[in-house]
Amino acid sequence: MKFKLDENFGTRTQELFQSHGHNVQTVRSQGIQGCTDKSLYDICSAEKRCLVTLDLDFSDITRFPPSQIEGIAVIRVPRNPSLTLLEQLVKQFLKALSTIPIAKNLWIVEIGRIRIHQLDTEE
Repeated sequence: MKFKLDENFGTRTQELFQSHGHNVQTVRSQGIQGCTDKSLYDICSAEKRCLVTLDLDFSDITRFPPSQIEGIAVIRVPRNPSLTLLEQLVKQFLKALSTIPIAKNLWIVEIGRIRIHQLDTEE
């Protein structure tokens, strides 16, 4: 699957995605740090990539409908998380991907659970 990692993620996270066989690009590697949320959303749409972010703004499906891109994963971390915790949440996300498709959905990844907002068939 194709992913775009927001600027909050570093090389280690990119390597985790790659080790699971995913095609991953980062906001940093493309030099688009600091772009607006709307611009990032549009870039993901154009590139047909699922966005992985820590930015809770992307959980607003009225502003950023996951059905218009390949999906959105918001990783929710407590204030001042450790790198170990962040890595644990990313691994939890990657494990879930092996059994549940994220395509066109919003996933909120929290410690011990993933909340999935699925598009209603009538939307």
